[in-house]
Amino acid sequence: MDASAVAGCFRDKTILVTGSTGFLGKLLVEKILRVQPGVKKLYLLVRAPDDASAEQRILSQVLEKDLFNTLREKHGLTGFQRLVKEKIVPLAGDIGFHNFGLDGSRVDSICEEIDVIINGAATTNFYERYDVALASNALGAKYGCEFAKKCRNLKLLLHVSTAFVSGTQGGLLLEKALQLGETLRQGYHLDIEAELQLVEKAKAERTTAKGGSSDQSEKTTMKELGFKRAPHFGWPNVYAFTKAMGEMLLEQHNEDLPIVIIRPTMVTSTYQDPFPGWIEGARTIDAMIVAYDKQSFPCFIGDLKDIMDVVPADMVVNATLVAMVVHWNEKGRAIYHVGSSLRNPLVVHLIEDACWDYFSIHPRLLENGKPLENRRPYLFKSFAFFRAYLILMYKLPLEILHAVSLLFCGMFAQYYKKHNQRYTFLMLSVKLYAPYAFFKGRFDDTNLTKLRMEVKMDGNENIFNFDPKSIDWYSYFLSVHVPAVLKYEHKKKRSI
Repeated sequence: MDASAVAGCFRDKTILVTGSTGFLGKLLVEKILRVQPGVKKLYLLVRAPDDASAEQRILSQVLEKDLFNTLREKHGLTGFQRLVKEKIVPLAGDIGFHNFGLDGSRVDSICEEIDVIINGAATTNFYERYDVALASNALGAKYGCEFAKKCRNLKLLLHVSTAFVSGTQGGLLLEKALQLGETLRQGYHLDIEAELQLVEKAKAERTTAKGGSSDQSEKTTMKELGFKRAPHFGWPNVYAFTKAMGEMLLEQHNEDLPIVIIRPTMVTSTYQDPFPGWIEGARTIDAMIVAYDKQSFPCFIGDLKDIMDVVPADMVVNATLVAMVVHWNEKGRAIYHVGSSLRNPLVVHLIEDACWDYFSIHPRLLENGKPLENRRPYLFKSFAFFRAYLILMYKLPLEILHAVSLLFCGMFAQYYKKHNQRYTFLMLSVKLYAPYAFFKGRFDDTNLTKLRMEVKMDGNENIFNFDPKSIDWYSYFLSVHVPAVLKYEHKKKRSI
C-alpha cells in the first residue's frame, strides 16, 4: 500500500470528528483535507450553544490557525474558503452527553451519512476537575461507542487515548486492552458507576455544608477529589486515570464494532508535516524548556541517563490515518502504541544539551540589555531530596519574610504572596510530573511496527511517515522543538 492508496480511502467518505479544536484534532482535520480534498464531508463536533456559534468557534480556533497556511497556499484564499464551505460542517454538541447532546432527528440524519468516527475529544489537564475529566475522557468514550452503533454504514470508530493508561509501571508495556474494573493496585477494583456517584455525593455535601456551593469552591473540591482518586487506584493523575476508564467502557460496549485505539506517548511539535515546529500549548517536557528560557528553576527532578518517550504530533496523525485504512470495516479492536522508546530512545541529556546549545547560540537579554547567564539546572534523582532542598532554600526564607512583613504591618505582603504562589505552583507541577521524570516503562510497539510495513516508505519525504528512527533527536530539539515552544510561549505572553 502506498500513500495514494491511504489518501484514496477517504475519498467520498463522511467523517465525524470530536476534539477538532484540540492539538491533534486540528492536525487530523488539516491532514485529511490536504491529502484528500475529495473527502465528502467532515462533521466537526464542538461545545457551543448552537451551530452558528459552533461555526464561529471552528473558524477562530481551527481554520484561522497558521497550521492551515499550507492548504491556503495550495488552493488560494478563495479556493480554501470554498473547500471549507463544501467539506466542513460544524456541529454544536458535547461528548459528555448521550447522543453527543444532539436532538433525535439530527442524530438520525447524521448517522445515515457517517462512514467514520474519530473520537479525539479529551481534557488533557493533569489537575482537571474530576467531574469534567470523567464526562470527557470516560463517558465520552462510552457515548461515542453508542453513537457508532447507530451508524449503519460505519466503517471504523477511531479512539485517541494515551499510552499512559498504563500508569507508571515499569518493564515492557504491551498493546493490550484494559478490562472493566482492573486497576494498577493489587487487590483493588474500580467501579466506574460508583466513581460517578461519588462525584455527585461530593457536590451535594459541599452545597449542604456551605449553604450553596460557589463555583470556585466546587472547582477546588472536584480537583482535589480527582487528585486523590487517581493514585488511590494506581494512576499518577486524573488524566491518565479517566482515559483508562474510557478504554474500559469502550471495551465493555463495543459489541464487535470496528475499533482502533491509538495510544500516543508524550506528543511534541510537528517533525515535518505540514511544516516543522507547529505546536499549541506547552506539554509535559516543555515546562523544562520554558523554565530553562527564563532560568527560573535552578534545579529540577530527573536523571540525564533516563529515557523519555516522545513522538512528534504529525507522526501520531500519520499512524492514525494509516491504521484507519488498514482496519477499514474490520470487526474487532486493534491497539497501537505510538512512541519512540524502543525504536529510537530519547535520552534526557540530549534535551538538556539541545537547550544549553540553543540558548548559547540565542542568548536572552535582561531588561538592561545585558545577556542572561546560561546555567544548567541541577537534576535531583529523588523527589524527597528535591522537596527538602526547595523547603530549605525557598519556603523557609519566604516564611521568615512573611513573619517580618507581619511585624511591619504587611510591608512585604505582595512580594510574599507573589513568590509563595510561584513556590506552590512549582511544587504542584513537580508532584504531577515527577512520575514521568522517573518513568522506567517501555511501550511495546509490535503492532505499530507491523503497521509501518503496510506502507511503502519513500525516505523522509513520505507524507505518511511515522518512523521515529528517522528522527535525529538532538537536531530536532535544537532546530525545531525548542524554538517552537518558545515561539508559542512568547506569542501567548503577548496576547495576555
